[in-house]
Amino acid sequence: KMSNITKIAMAQSLKRMLLIKDLDKITISDITNDCGINRQTFYYHFQDIRDLIEWICIDEVDNLLEKKDECEKWEDKFLLIFKIMEQEKIFINNIYNSVSVEVLRSNLYRLVYPIIYNEIVEKSKGKNLREEDKKFITDFYKYSLVSIVLNWIDNGMHENPELIVAKVSRLITGTIDHACLSVN
Repeated sequence: KMSNITKIAMAQSLKRMLLIKDLDKITISDITNDCGINRQTFYYHFQDIRDLIEWICIDEVDNLLEKKDECEKWEDKFLLIFKIMEQEKIFINNIYNSVSVEVLRSNLYRLVYPIIYNEIVEKSKGKNLREEDKKFITDFYKYSLVSIVLNWIDNGMHENPELIVAKVSRLITGTIDHACLSVN
């Protein structure tokens, strides 16, 4: 769609500018000039730069949700999140430090929830686990995993994502099985 092409162009423009200046120094005029569009076009699609950032996050989460089906294990899907965040380090750090950790947190929740939920559904087959219990267990792990990702960002994204995922996997291997048996 033409509308999506314009949004993508504005998103790419914002990301390019983040390579040379801080988010709080970027204006709508910077973005529109870079894209060769007028201010009305920007405002047709977004209320402000924060709205553009939220759209970028949602769009990238949707793209990731499509990609994650290529991974079989939850660990691979979780690692994919880290890898993409590493690739988008400047953008992620700007959101985290300038805009709102909440934007990042809510999009991470949306990304991690189905990964964990599908694992819980798989592990609870034949165990008569109620839907509300599946959701409770999923939320528990979702909050834990997102906190680990946010802590990783907070610490400068230095720790190796493979090591983090391996630690998490060792920590929770078996606990999901146990949780699926004992929640009732």
